[in-house]
Amino acid sequence: MPYLFAHFREKLTVDGEQVYFSVSQNGYNWEQLNSGKPVITCTDGEKGCRDIEIVRLKDGSFVIIATDLCIVNRMDENHNVDWKKVNSSGSKCLSVWKSDDLIHFSKQKLVYMGRDDFGCLWAPEVFYDEINDEYLVHWGSTVKEDAFSHMSIYCSKTKDFETFSHPELFFAKDNEILDSHITKIGNTYHLFYKNSENPSMNMHAVSASLYGEYKHDDEFEKYMSTLYRPGSYEAPTTFVLPDGKWCLMLDFFGCEKEKMGYVPFISNEVGNADFVSAKEKFSFPYGFKHGRVIEITNEEYKKIKEHYASEDSDEENL
Repeated sequence: MPYLFAHFREKLTVDGEQVYFSVSQNGYNWEQLNSGKPVITCTDGEKGCRDIEIVRLKDGSFVIIATDLCIVNRMDENHNVDWKKVNSSGSKCLSVWKSDDLIHFSKQKLVYMGRDDFGCLWAPEVFYDEINDEYLVHWGSTVKEDAFSHMSIYCSKTKDFETFSHPELFFAKDNEILDSHITKIGNTYHLFYKNSENPSMNMHAVSASLYGEYKHDDEFEKYMSTLYRPGSYEAPTTFVLPDGKWCLMLDFFGCEKEKMGYVPFISNEVGNADFVSAKEKFSFPYGFKHGRVIEITNEEYKKIKEHYASEDSDEENL
């Protein structure tokens, strides 16, 4: 069962904050595509994108959606970033692309979500709500009302990624939260998210309904608290491995002296959030940053491998 991982890269140049693809035939061992270069380069907005989301629609086509943000262009000469300013003025839109084959992509579209009071729109994800036959887009935003100091999860609904409902609050706490990931296992909705403080770490909650109420998972929090620098993990995403195990990926943003990128955790049972670190079982060509894993067919795997390999050959022959 092949997989595709859409992500960005942590670099001090703009080319890192673009859309990258990697593939795997088993979900454990990953290989870069396009010689580790972007498959999509942003041309509009901030001309960079982060927090890459990819989803297969009901008709088999794909949508890629991302945060319209280029942190490198907001750095000073010492590579420092004014995050307060980014929270209040960064990413006023979401970037959207469509594709039928993961090779050809529509022009980048900047989607304004209809609220002037948002300071930013970060880390969009898409969940297909089969009950209402619509896609729930959810992301983290700050708002002007509290001086852009508190991020919560907001959402909008769409059927075609052309028109979107007016944003509503989806999930909030007394403290700031971000990076929401929703998946449904059986009749249970699982919500993973990053708690920014008190304590700063990833959390897990479950509900019998997409719109809650979500029950906090104390055992998951206890395990997260045992990790080295638990506050340095973010961007949760999950997928089911071919052997039936459940994989949770958490992005370790670390520092320049430490390896940054996704760290895998495994649970032996899908739907059971009893995850343990499994770094030794996985291999990556470089550090993957905030993205999403989807299953692809053997035919899709073969076609995109051939296409991006030929792209490399074409460049070498120039």
